[in-house]
Amino acid sequence: MSRRERSPSTPSSPREAKRQKLEAPLTSEDYKNGIMLAPMVRSGALPTRLFALKYGASLVWGPEIVDKAILHAERVVDPVTGVVNYNGKSRAIWSTHPIEKPYLIYQIGSADPELAVKAAKTVMNDVSGIDLNCGCPKPFSTSGGMGAALLTTPDLLCSILTALRSAMPPEISVSAKIRLLPTQEDTLKLVERIIDTGVSALTVHCRTRNMRKTEKATIERLREVVEFVEKMGKGVAVIENGDCLGYEDAKRVREITGAHSVMIATAAEANPSCFSPTPLVDVHRTLIPSYLRVSRYLGNHWANSKFCGIQFRGNHVQNTRADEKEFKDKFAKAKGYDHMDDVAGDWSQGKAEFEEICGIIEARPQRVPRSISTPTDTTATEPTLASDSLDAVGLPWETQAQAETPKEWRPNPCLDDVLKTPKIPSNPARMPIPAAVSGRDEPTPTPSPLIT
Repeated sequence: MSRRERSPSTPSSPREAKRQKLEAPLTSEDYKNGIMLAPMVRSGALPTRLFALKYGASLVWGPEIVDKAILHAERVVDPVTGVVNYNGKSRAIWSTHPIEKPYLIYQIGSADPELAVKAAKTVMNDVSGIDLNCGCPKPFSTSGGMGAALLTTPDLLCSILTALRSAMPPEISVSAKIRLLPTQEDTLKLVERIIDTGVSALTVHCRTRNMRKTEKATIERLREVVEFVEKMGKGVAVIENGDCLGYEDAKRVREITGAHSVMIATAAEANPSCFSPTPLVDVHRTLIPSYLRVSRYLGNHWANSKFCGIQFRGNHVQNTRADEKEFKDKFAKAKGYDHMDDVAGDWSQGKAEFEEICGIIEARPQRVPRSISTPTDTTATEPTLASDSLDAVGLPWETQAQAETPKEWRPNPCLDDVLKTPKIPSNPARMPIPAAVSGRDEPTPTPSPLIT
């Protein structure tokens, strides 16, 4: 039985369309005082991003997508769920949903300014920001001159960021994610050049290219970087990445580093509710059944849902380690969603659970409209101290004044408007580029033993 047959699109009764919710574009300030979901290959799929937003992630990064890959994809909107798929030959290369658009950063893997711009223009109607991966140490990225290889070619790195900032409308933020260089002096030199390209935010993975996730991140090195960026007076946000275990631990990390925000990879891969002050425990009972139901409803490929589900783990209250092992053995043998019927229970709940997530995201306070001139035109701002707004980490908009959003901001389409989303031509050379849009690096980290 197909997913469409399981999830009929015809409503039982007509209802009045919701009023569109307008969101202010991202600025440097929106990258501050928050906890972010890191870009993770495979683990950073649409369902994981949605659950991260449900439990309080401020912004979410999609997995790194190589520029050429997205250029050959066909954009297709699912008429039942509203999911936007960028399809390759056999499956979706990347998927998103309009509900996450105000908080979604698309990460590009590129070693060519022209290709990077084409890739960004291909997805710009579905995202709020573009991020350049400058830190992935894996061969699939570095062999093409992308990822961490860009750290050794700073001229190319900065030319890509400059091209992106020049080509993107001001409503689309541009950022970069790097690793520390072996010496602090070289790190600061590179950071200075990156900030001068006009980025809104810079994420620093506090490990060098040769360090692996099993090695302790040198987060203490970041404080000097943060102070250096603040002295440049352009208001750029510095985001720490490396060894943060969740909401409460983000306070510790900011105390040590002075970072404006914290990004989580490994802990979020193990438990996407880590963005909450009270993350879920016994995830095999409290998280995975719902995750599977939502994933199936959204049409997420089984292989990806299986991979993500196997990574999930958390503190045990009622479940035991034996229960966890038994569950993972079952997961490993499953060849499709139907093999997990006794775990997921009533599959039809997936639609209602997805709509619940949408309601939680839509209920977030709107961002405060601010100037969207590029960071190079901004004046110096007050430095953000590590102790400022620590209790607001995870939902930074709760501490900001509300204001009416100007009509010219691009909208976040409501669920009732999703089906009206036009299909964008798959060939970017023929795709009309609007004058204005209206309306990071460790791939697939393995959960740390600390999160058990």
